[in-house]
Amino acid sequence: MRYLLRRTLHAVFLLLGVSLLTFLFSSLTPGNYFDEMRLNPQISPDTVAALRAQYQLDRPLPIRYLHWLNAVAHGELGFSFAYNTPVAPLLWVRARNTLLLTGTATILAWLMALPLGVWSAARLGRAPDRVLSWATATLLVVPDLVLALGLLILAVRTGWFPTGGLVSVGFEELSPFHKLRDLISHMTLPVLALVLATLPMLVRHIRASVAEVLDAPFLRAARSHGIPDRKLLYHYALRAAANPLISLFGFSVGTLLSGSLLVEVIMSWPGLGPLLLEAILARDLFVVIGGVLLSMLFLVAGNLFADVLLYWADPRIRTAASAK
Repeated sequence: MRYLLRRTLHAVFLLLGVSLLTFLFSSLTPGNYFDEMRLNPQISPDTVAALRAQYQLDRPLPIRYLHWLNAVAHGELGFSFAYNTPVAPLLWVRARNTLLLTGTATILAWLMALPLGVWSAARLGRAPDRVLSWATATLLVVPDLVLALGLLILAVRTGWFPTGGLVSVGFEELSPFHKLRDLISHMTLPVLALVLATLPMLVRHIRASVAEVLDAPFLRAARSHGIPDRKLLYHYALRAAANPLISLFGFSVGTLLSGSLLVEVIMSWPGLGPLLLEAILARDLFVVIGGVLLSMLFLVAGNLFADVLLYWADPRIRTAASAK
């Protein structure tokens, strides 16, 4: 438990540091939400000054940060200038859609990467392994932006999939089965873009980890005892290579999350990506800070989950943690 408590405290301090740096950099950026109001002759300078005082933009930076921390403690994450509402309700609705997208993409990517990586490692250096390596190398050099735009152009020209949104118009009138089918059809393109962007990295790491383990003496001994190759690969080799793969899982969550923000903007998925872009363009300070902090929270949660899996899977970590 000390190990998990220590990792949790590290995550809390990391989030606090990210919030401080994000608040600092956002506050030091030239201009703010109320600068454009000064250009409007119908809005008096006194009104602009009153609005700045209302949102405490005229206060020193440390005072504003402490006020924001107090808002975080009350579950508000600050106040949106553009929407005139607390930031937290705005973010939670979008975060739910982002989690749906990235969670589905993570599960599908790992379900495909594990058998492909193990299969490639078992045929290391042969023709099937070289073909898969070329395919993953090709996908690795294609930028996520180009991949997402290509899928979007395909959907526009063929009409096979919707080109934006979470659900169709009249979604509430559909039956449960048709609601599920409509949601899946809207998710297909963004999920496919995320899976294709992440799958090559996962396959190559899994291939390298399993191939390294296959030369271990205990696996050669197990093979000499007549253990079937399938059981040897998935029961022994994959378990022996689990530690770096579990760490890779935490890293892949962050990769998918950062990639999903771009894919959401391109494919008009109503997640955190479009909201953050609008907030940055409008200089809506607390929405930007809250969105960055929430994205970091997802990344930290993924790595913390990976740490829990490592603690459960590797008795050496439990022994080392209990000895301290």
